[in-house]
Amino acid sequence: MKILKPFFLILAVVPLFICCKQTKEEPAEEPAKPITLRNVYEDAFYIGTALNRFQIDETDSVMASIVGREFNSITAENIMKSMMIHPQKDTFNYEMADKFVALGEKYDMFIHGHTLIWHSQLSPWFRSIEDSLEFATAAENHVKDITSKYKGKIDSWDVVNEALNEDGTLRKSIFLEKMGEAYLASAFKWTAEVDPDADLYYNDYNMTNPEKRQGAIRMVKNILDQGIKVDGIGMQGHWHLNSPSLEEIEQSILDYSALGVKVAITELDVSVLPNPWDLEGAEISQNFENSETMNPYTNGLPDSVQVQLANRYKDIFNLFLKHKDKISRVTFWGVSDGQSWLNGFPIRGRTNYPLLFDRELQPKAAYDSIIALKKRFDEQQNPAN
Repeated sequence: MKILKPFFLILAVVPLFICCKQTKEEPAEEPAKPITLRNVYEDAFYIGTALNRFQIDETDSVMASIVGREFNSITAENIMKSMMIHPQKDTFNYEMADKFVALGEKYDMFIHGHTLIWHSQLSPWFRSIEDSLEFATAAENHVKDITSKYKGKIDSWDVVNEALNEDGTLRKSIFLEKMGEAYLASAFKWTAEVDPDADLYYNDYNMTNPEKRQGAIRMVKNILDQGIKVDGIGMQGHWHLNSPSLEEIEQSILDYSALGVKVAITELDVSVLPNPWDLEGAEISQNFENSETMNPYTNGLPDSVQVQLANRYKDIFNLFLKHKDKISRVTFWGVSDGQSWLNGFPIRGRTNYPLLFDRELQPKAAYDSIIALKKRFDEQQNPAN
């Protein structure tokens, strides 16, 4: 019996050694990701914001931390519009655009370029060209030079911006005047020739309006029928507490998606202020007289309106999640209320509260509402977890 003891001792030790070895090789549990917009919505669609030059420079450390923490996509608010990036015929100003791209790379973001062809904020030298052929050549060079500069760095472009009237007809812009309807297809063709891997969008406001929606569908279908690449439609979300209706937003998402293109919700902000009855979408040339009636919340937003805003955002994002297979990006037009262009549009000097972060850069109830919504959505999709 004594000679068997070492054998049994070995048998007893071997399982213990194996068990210890397996325990050591088990991977450590990954720490939970912080609860931020970019983390919570990472499996749904990109969550983006528009940046101004001060945010691109990261001069405010608190603002910079919000941008890097909360968003995984960025759009240039103004610095890539032609009057900024191409001020003279033979002069490009790429300084801020380079910083914008570098910021997106720093935070591992999806980078969206805005915009290549737009009648507004157009470099004055464009308007001095009288000959149509010369104008078309200048437009082509503008598109190709900028696209070439950022090929492989900018992931998607608003190729053409706001080319439609409210009734769905083509806006009588200088591009239509000089080049005819062909300028639309040409712009997409030029961009795709230089950077075939970038996603190319048509972007416009009031895209939930039935007549304008049908005009956009006709326009994009016409370009696609020519064998020219269009990857998506950008629906600017300059919306209000009560309009457009959720039904109008949903039908628009469905109709645009039926073209076989992606749908991006761009320029999202929800105004809490009354607007003039004759306001026409986001046409920036409009301006109306200020008054106490039109600017009721100069001393802060009442709690009741904060709740309305939070519920409005929750309802809108519930719709986005329902159709997340069709939506590529949701981009807020700014980070905080103090930055928003709506403080000056369509009435200068107002105090608006359209975004998720307040003037002190603190998250609002609207922020909490869409975070909580996504958590509930995930629980419903994965009840076992």
